Amino acid sequence: MDKTILIDKPAGWTSFDVVAKIRGMIRAGYTTQGLKPTKRQLKVGHAGTLDPFATGLLVVLLGEACGKAQEYLKLDKTYEATIKLGETSTTGDPEGEITAVSDTQPDRQAVLEALERFKGQIEQKPPAFSAIKVNGERAYKLARKGQEVDIPARTVTIYELELLDYAYPYLKVRAHVGSGTYIRTLAEDMGDALGTGAYCSQLRRTAIDIWSVDAAVSVENALSD
Repeated sequence: MDKTILIDKPAGWTSFDVVAKIRGMIRAGYTTQGLKPTKRQLKVGHAGTLDPFATGLLVVLLGEACGKAQEYLKLDKTYEATIKLGETSTTGDPEGEITAVSDTQPDRQAVLEALERFKGQIEQKPPAFSAIKVNGERAYKLARKGQEVDIPARTVTIYELELLDYAYPYLKVRAHVGSGTYIRTLAEDMGDALGTGAYCSQLRRTAIDIWSVDAAVSVENALSD
């Protein structure tokens, strides 16, 4: 089985959970036939982590297709995100410690002007709670241990940033971004720009390059064909 599968990841699952579940399904399929799968037959990976709270498109790779992972990681992505103003989170999402910051209510024009500031090539500092490796270890693992994590800022590209809805304290945006862009950081930077504080309360990846979440299947149906 050397193939690419588009999965619509549910909230609460890590990307590794999805990989492990599909690997288990493959193993079970061989076992029911009285066969022992080879290491190659159990080779499962993915092309781009989604945070546990996020939903949407996860590209899962089987067998030799895993060799394409690094190539796919560089592809552009599209997200729909809900940003909550007035509060911050230690992780930039609902899973962190939430702190009230401000009750200032920016008007729609202020929100639109803030969004304009983040279009194009920008400098962005990746979050401490991320899968980036720092001295050989994942940053989020160090952060969970209470260690200070300092990841240098990097240049990322935001091709499109569209306001879909705004009803304080929530604003919903669609973002078409280049590789390496963190939407959680974008949410926090929006909060700084507006002087309110903010975090990403909901996140859904709707596309990776030409692949759309509309063509994705549930984890349970990953091997149905």
